[in-house]
This record gives sequence, structure tokens and C-alpha cells, in this order.
Amino acid sequence: MNYREMLVEDYDAVYQLWSHTTGMALSDADSRIEISRYLERNQGFSQLCEYEDGRIAGTAMCGHDGRRGYLYHVAVSGESRGFGVGRELVARCLKQLRKAGITKCHLMVIGDNKLGRTFWEKLGWQYRDSIVLYSHDT
Repeated sequence: MNYREMLVEDYDAVYQLWSHTTGMALSDADSRIEISRYLERNQGFSQLCEYEDGRIAGTAMCGHDGRRGYLYHVAVSGESRGFGVGRELVARCLKQLRKAGITKCHLMVIGDNKLGRTFWEKLGWQYRDSIVLYSHDT
């Protein structure tokens, strides 16, 4: 397995993984142009894991606003689960955030995504039931 920075050139392969990951919600914000903007704005933070043959085993998109870090689209292929791929991707993202002076990171999980919620709880992430998320299209 090879871990490295996610690049826009990886888009087709990572989108394929995301679209086949149970519990992951995709939207217009996940278009090639939007992901390209995100990766450009947050260079060096997003990570992926690939097999020696180039197939994508996992992804973790990461960035920050100068104050807090954010993780998105942490996904591991079914055949790669249970080998620490997700854990390593998250660790690499958090390391990049610490290097940038970011000391807290947030993420969002779809409420009924039991697999995702279990993963984050096992890693020690705190469930925040006191925060309500609002969204608005600009």
C-alpha cells in the first residue's frame, strides 16, 4: 500500500470509490471542478491510499479555515477495510493540520451511517449532540 497526497488527477478513481461507499452522500459539491478547487485551496492535506497497481484503497479529504480542520469523504474500499487504512489516512491528515497550527478538527457523518459512526467512535472522536448543523445554498 502506498499513502500519498490526493491530487485532482485522482478524481475519477476516488469518485468511483465514493459512489460505491455505503453511507456517503455525494452532491454537486463533489464535481471535478469543486474537488479541484478544494484540493488547490488545501494543498498537501488530503490523503489517499493506493495499491501497487494504482487502485484506490481509501481517501480522506482534509482542509482548514485557519482555525479549525475539517475531514470529508473518509472512505475505504470494502476489500481494504480492517487493515488500518482509514486510521492511517486520518492520522496523516491530522499530522498535516498540526503542522499548520490547527489544534481541533471536525467532521460530519450522515446520521444513519452506523458503520461510519462506529469507526469514528472507535478512533476516540467525540459525538457532539449539542451542535445543530444548518445549511443554505448560496
